[in-house]
Amino acid sequence: MPLVVGIAFTPVSKVYYFAPAAVEDLQPGERVVVETSRGRTLGQVVFAPREVADSEIASPLKPVVTRATAWDLVQQDQMAHREAETLQICRERAAALGLDMKVVRVEWAYDASSIVVYFGAEQRVDFRNLVHDLAQVLHTRVEMRQVGVRDEAKFMSGYGRCGRQLCCASWLREFAPVSIKMAKAQDLPLNSAEVSGLCGRLLCCLSYENSLYAEARKRMPKLNSMLMTPQGPGKVKQINVLRNSVTVQVEGPNETTTLVEVLVLQPSADKGQPDRGCAACLAGLEEVAGMVGDGEEAALDLAEEAPEEAAARPGPEAASEAPQKKEAAAPSQPDSPKRRPRSRRRRR
Repeated sequence: MPLVVGIAFTPVSKVYYFAPAAVEDLQPGERVVVETSRGRTLGQVVFAPREVADSEIASPLKPVVTRATAWDLVQQDQMAHREAETLQICRERAAALGLDMKVVRVEWAYDASSIVVYFGAEQRVDFRNLVHDLAQVLHTRVEMRQVGVRDEAKFMSGYGRCGRQLCCASWLREFAPVSIKMAKAQDLPLNSAEVSGLCGRLLCCLSYENSLYAEARKRMPKLNSMLMTPQGPGKVKQINVLRNSVTVQVEGPNETTTLVEVLVLQPSADKGQPDRGCAACLAGLEEVAGMVGDGEEAALDLAEEAPEEAAARPGPEAASEAPQKKEAAAPSQPDSPKRRPRSRRRRR
């Protein structure tokens, strides 16, 4: 497996793999000079050298040239102070040429050998004249890169509806795919204005808890399924994952309906015990069990009224003759009230 080191070129950007080459003992936070397709660039170590699978290497690794010197850091600081002025020049030149584009960011190489101009546009833009003008004004090699609306928001930064700085501008290095199904699974409003960010796309934070919601819904009753509650059977009308409960519509007398909220039990820790559902289901099962017991007692009462029919059927006394013979040798115990034996039936 190849040995790689993770390098990022801005504080919040994608991490790229490079070969450590002859530079040893690289530690996170160190500044290094690496070889890229644009030439030599200053970057920062994100993680120390480690081995990765061959499948993670998409292209031949470029080397880490050397550790950054104090002069390299001074040059980079000087170029960073020129970026605001350069950005204004690029915007003015683009407007003068009538180009339908939005320049959002410029990046100088630490040694002033080149500059990268990032812009957003709805369609393809012929920027050859702009590149020629900027090269004459800035006296360096100019590279233009078109980015999407999410990258525009990342470069320009801002604050979201939560009141915090945008995730993509503060800590999120790469964008994850987001779909409207994630908002639906979390019971969020499907109005695009409610689930969209400053970039106009779906909020990146929709994917943060999606796996937790998907896992929680696996152990909860399905929507519109029938469920037993203490008030009787009903249909599931709403699922609240955060409260770990469901709202059940119970049909009452005189065609009245009642909404009942019931909690959902966690799956049993004992693997031998099946998942018995929610608390309301357990209460319903106990109620049904009580009804079954009452039915058995009623059957015994009928047997006492008809002794001929009761004698024809084998009762629990015949099955318990052997235990009674063994108990005869034991010391006598004080009399206790007799209880009617209750046969056990399998619940369906």
